[in-house]
Amino acid sequence: MAHILIVDDQKNMRTTLSIMLRGAGHDISEAKDGQDAFDAIDDESYDLVLTDLRMGKVDGIDVLRHVREVSPLTEVIVMTAYGTIETAVEAMRLGAWDYIQKPFSEDELFIKVDKALERRWLSGEFSLLTQEFKDRYRFQNIIGRSRPIRDILARIIKIAPTDTTVLITGDSGTGKELIAKAIHANSKRSERPFVPVNCAAISETLLESELFGHAKGSFTGAVNTRKGLFEEANGGTFFFDEIGETTPSLQAKLLRAVQEKEIRRIGDNKSIPVDVRIVAATNQDLQLAIAEKRFREDLYYRLNVVRFNMPPIKERPEDIPMLVEHFMKKFSKQMGRTVRLNSNVMEKLATYDFPGNVREIENMVEQGIALTLDGEEIQLDDLLPDHTRGDIPKYLDDIVAVAERQAIRSALIHAESTDSAAEHLGLSPTTLWRKMKKLKIENPHGRH
Repeated sequence: MAHILIVDDQKNMRTTLSIMLRGAGHDISEAKDGQDAFDAIDDESYDLVLTDLRMGKVDGIDVLRHVREVSPLTEVIVMTAYGTIETAVEAMRLGAWDYIQKPFSEDELFIKVDKALERRWLSGEFSLLTQEFKDRYRFQNIIGRSRPIRDILARIIKIAPTDTTVLITGDSGTGKELIAKAIHANSKRSERPFVPVNCAAISETLLESELFGHAKGSFTGAVNTRKGLFEEANGGTFFFDEIGETTPSLQAKLLRAVQEKEIRRIGDNKSIPVDVRIVAATNQDLQLAIAEKRFREDLYYRLNVVRFNMPPIKERPEDIPMLVEHFMKKFSKQMGRTVRLNSNVMEKLATYDFPGNVREIENMVEQGIALTLDGEEIQLDDLLPDHTRGDIPKYLDDIVAVAERQAIRSALIHAESTDSAAEHLGLSPTTLWRKMKKLKIENPHGRH
């Protein structure tokens, strides 16, 4: 169910659209004109705004601009009876997801609405298609049979239904965000937003505005009041990724939000209550950061109510075959290829350190499938870069052979014929055939 605002100065149109969309299971609000829409958007969060273009002093373009300023994660579809290219292009240029020309059919409306809501979900900011989110992050999708993973799953089952604050620690690539999403997907908040924010990817000034929002005129460029992500997440789960990258000054404001369950927009004295569950993650040692005065101790204890420590792959090597098999299925399906591992590859992978953890395994398998033709075997040198192959000899001839094999396979995959692959590689067709025979590379294009 999505929360949709319908904006149209014709009551009959609003009523018709409301009946249609409520029949599809959505929560509908109505605004009788542009100014009424401004007030609604300032007061509530919407997943989608469906607005007419022609509406007196405050028209649909004004509504679109206001949505982009105040609630940038909300999608917008504009409706027009004056379906000119110029109008549509202007709306799309300003950030509308799509436009629909009156009169339109019920099927046409549902297609566009569904696409807009799908995009909202795919943005990674919100869980709107809740059943799909639950399917993707159900307990069974946490891959592993090692004791550490079994223990983590047992604790998630206990803690997910509560509103308890959670801190997830562990090295990069160990799956901290996966655990956060699993907690949300299996909680009583699962039908409300899951809002992640990467604290390391945004500057402090911008991050504060993104989190808390700002009042009109609070700084240069703040031409309208804007809601923050805390308000957008109301009723759901807020995930702070890389919480250790925040500054002590911002941490003081986060402490108020976590402790008092209320926030203040930048430049506004009014407190706004927020009902969110907090899940935070970090790859840093926060106790060391506290000792070095980089992290507030009081915030640490507010976050560290229930703690999950994600183990690195080297501490659960028995999970490597399951992870490799999982990613093999995932990327084989995406790329439309049927490939298999060479018989000795898994044995070698089991002894590799994997400094990048699960994320490195995922990237490695994706690379291997991309470099392997349909029906062929993935070789070890398709997965591991030269400097990580342990006991594999690194003589010059071996290194050259690995590079040649990868280059030739890639050229054959993307070329329309063997001759064009040879041209791309700067070789004669005869030379290419000789190298393919020497390196035991199958030809996907046949003999010619």
